[in-house]
Amino acid sequence: MAKLEFDKLIDAGAHFGHLKRKWNPAMAPYIFMERNGIHIIDLYKTIALAEGAGAALRQVAKSGRKILFVATKKQAKDVVATLAKDINMPYVTERWPGGMLTNFPTIRKAVKKMSTIDKMHKDGTFETLSKRERLQITRQREKLEKNLGSIQDLTRLPSALFVVDIMKETIAVREAQRLGIPVFALVDTNSDPNDVDFVIPANDDASDSIDAILGYICEEIKEGLQERKAEKGDAAEDAEDQDAAPKRERKGKATAKKAIAKEDQDAMNAAIASKVAKSEDEE
Repeated sequence: MAKLEFDKLIDAGAHFGHLKRKWNPAMAPYIFMERNGIHIIDLYKTIALAEGAGAALRQVAKSGRKILFVATKKQAKDVVATLAKDINMPYVTERWPGGMLTNFPTIRKAVKKMSTIDKMHKDGTFETLSKRERLQITRQREKLEKNLGSIQDLTRLPSALFVVDIMKETIAVREAQRLGIPVFALVDTNSDPNDVDFVIPANDDASDSIDAILGYICEEIKEGLQERKAEKGDAAEDAEDQDAAPKRERKGKATAKKAIAKEDQDAMNAAIASKVAKSEDEE
C-alpha cells in the first residue's frame, strides 16, 4: 500500500511556500511558520489531506471513471505526463483549450478529426491528395496530437480534475466548478484553497515536490484500478460457476440415466439367459 513519508517531502522541498508578502490569507490554516520571509507549509496537514484525496481518487478509479490531470507549467508537465500515462489516465500538459469541459462536444469533434486523418492514411486516400494538401493535413494532425493527443481516449467528461497550480490553471478550475466536477489540487501559499474541493497544501513550483505527492496519488489510483480488475475477475468467475451449475446438473442426470439404462439392460440380459438355460434343461 502506498504511503507518503514526511522525510521524503522534506527532501523534496514540499514545505517551502512563497514569500510572505505574496501569500493568500486563506492559506493560513495550512502554514506552520514563517522563516526568512518565506512561509513554511505544515507537512503533517499535507500528508493527512493527501491521504484523504488519494482515498477519494482511488474510489473514482475503482468505479471505472476517468480523472483528468492538468499541469501546463514547465516544472510539472513532464512529471504529470509520465505518471498519468503509467495509469492510463488523460492529461493536459500543453495549453488548456478553452471550453474543453464546458464545450466538450466540440473538443471531441477535433479529437475525431485525428482519427479521420489516420483512416485516410490507412485506406490510401492520403496518397491521392496533392503535395500541398498532404502537407497541410500533416501539420494539422501534428497540432491536434500536441494539444489533444493525451485526451484521445476521453470519450466523456471526466469525473474528477487533478490540478497542479490552480492560479495558472484558473480556466480549467472554473470550468470544472461550473459543471460540478470535483477539483483535487496541489495548492501553494499564494493560492485560494476555497476554489478547490480537495486541497493538498504543498510547494507547486518544485518538480521534486510535485513528483513526490503526485507519485503517491497515482499509486492510490493504480490500486483502485487493480481492485476493479480483481472484482471484475471474481464476477466473471461467479458467472461462469452459475453457467456451469446447470451443465453439471444436466451431465449428472445424463450419467444417472445411462446407469439406470445399463442396469435395465443387465437385468434383461440375465432374464434372457435364464430363459435359455431353462429351455435347454427341458429339452
